[in-house]
Amino acid sequence: MKKWITISFILLLFLIPAYSHSADLSSLRISLIEGDVQLNTEDTSDWMPAVINMPLRSGDRLWVPEGGRVELQLNDGTYLRLDKNSSLGILSIGKNSFQFYLSTGRAYVDFRGLRNSVLQMDTPVSSIRIYDKSDVGIDVSNDGSTEVSVFLGAVYAESRSGKTRVGAGKSLFIKEDAYAELAPLGPVDEWERWNKGRDTKLYEQRYSSRYLPDELKVYSYDFDTNGKWVYDNEYGYCWVPTVVVSSGWAPYRHGRWVWVGGDYVWVSYEPWGWIPYHYGRWSFIASIGWGWVPPVRGAVYWGPGFVGWVHTPTYVSWVPLAPGEIYYGYGYYGPHSVNITHIDIHKTVIKNVYKNVYVNNGVTTIHHDTFIRGKHVDLKIKENPFLREKINVGRPQIKPERTTLMPVVKEVPQIKQLPQRIKDVRVKELKEKRPLVKEKQASVLTPESPQKKMAVRSFKEPKGIASTQERTLTTERPSVPERSQKIKEPTVKERTVRAERPGVTPEKPATKGTWVPAEKPAAKEKAQEIKEPLTKERWVKERWVPAEKPAAVEKPRELKETRTQERRAPVEEKRAPVERQDVTERQRGFR
Repeated sequence: MKKWITISFILLLFLIPAYSHSADLSSLRISLIEGDVQLNTEDTSDWMPAVINMPLRSGDRLWVPEGGRVELQLNDGTYLRLDKNSSLGILSIGKNSFQFYLSTGRAYVDFRGLRNSVLQMDTPVSSIRIYDKSDVGIDVSNDGSTEVSVFLGAVYAESRSGKTRVGAGKSLFIKEDAYAELAPLGPVDEWERWNKGRDTKLYEQRYSSRYLPDELKVYSYDFDTNGKWVYDNEYGYCWVPTVVVSSGWAPYRHGRWVWVGGDYVWVSYEPWGWIPYHYGRWSFIASIGWGWVPPVRGAVYWGPGFVGWVHTPTYVSWVPLAPGEIYYGYGYYGPHSVNITHIDIHKTVIKNVYKNVYVNNGVTTIHHDTFIRGKHVDLKIKENPFLREKINVGRPQIKPERTTLMPVVKEVPQIKQLPQRIKDVRVKELKEKRPLVKEKQASVLTPESPQKKMAVRSFKEPKGIASTQERTLTTERPSVPERSQKIKEPTVKERTVRAERPGVTPEKPATKGTWVPAEKPAAKEKAQEIKEPLTKERWVKERWVPAEKPAAVEKPRELKETRTQERRAPVEEKRAPVERQDVTERQRGFR
């Protein structure tokens, strides 16, 4: 009887899905990165460079320095983005629930969670919970003051004084030990405009969703923009990447194996390299090339990287597995996988050679030191390792070092490194102080006290932690005086001068017969001084200073009459064109 119990227990290790860290690592990844974004994980106490497609889990922290931005994608289709000078901690990841802590900076949440899901964003003075589809911006200043801007949907915001609901088109401002303030949204700034454009881009195409299982449809954008779907008689519809890095490309080549949560996980540097390397299998299709075969519906399981291994003291080799081939891993990773956690791998022999081993350039081989330190070391292998060496059961038994924890081995500039106040934040302490609360009626900050309604002051004009000038693009909108700044009113003397003769200063009057140009009005006073268009008649009336006629000089009558008879006609003929020519030149100068 005891013998049968022992055998049954051993069989259960294979038939029942064993616990693995895949449930945590499959939930969150970096989907877009700009600048020197840095990451701190529970596996290491050091801050290191972050890269695209890096899986994130509970306890990880992100820092976005000046000039950087990062986007996180959740497995329910939600996107969370951070602007420059922002720090985010991942407190907990559960089934249909996510909890983050924004200690400083700006975050934008495009929440597309499933039914009965929740996203909780905590800040130093508040806790914000999102239950339905919403677009929300959260800004946290250095003193912890929080601004919650709701562009779509609604959120529930809580402080020490109580809780309130914030609907679309409103901004809530929360400070420590002060009344909350509710106001309309301020003008659109560059950060909001970039997020809206990103949202539109991610949802404008979705034709790949017809070929993907329901669990992976939220990742359709990567397939739409980086490849095409072709039909294969053996596997059905397969996805073929059209953006490759070289002619000798093969799956699992452009990236790095990183030690994450007790296993070597493939981190691809290709923008589309999340789903095709952690779900499904790869096959080489004749006349087409490498194609990714999606998992069948009902059998969607995340994996560290579905490959076969060969490991020697000199080099490490791997090859992508084809559909139906067995993957040996430390955990349960779906059909056609074996959990080797409780198996003596030294006594297990793999007899069948993998199909993709015979594909030209299908096997990737690197030096042992390159695998550990991420630095290229020349290696020459004449024969295929999978046809000569013993195939390993599971990952290579290489002890992780500091460099194997880094998704990319490079130095971060000193100016981009995070400040000390951000380093002092402890995620474990925050987890104890800020529990994840899914129920709407329950409290996060005061769980033992009855829920109170937040005292809120309402305003008709937009308010914000940053002024309107700081949140507006100066390259797209002209600068205007702040609302608190009053335009200087002209004095009585200035108004009199402008009304009588605009542009002429009273201290230096115009001389006789002299053209006096008007002074250019100041930029801020132009709208007040010139209220109507300057016509030709008004220009002649206001800007031309005619010469005063000299007093007539009495001349002898005989001389006067003689000169009048001799020169009257020529003088009139000459004066008329001179006068017209003079006016014509002024008019031409005015135009």
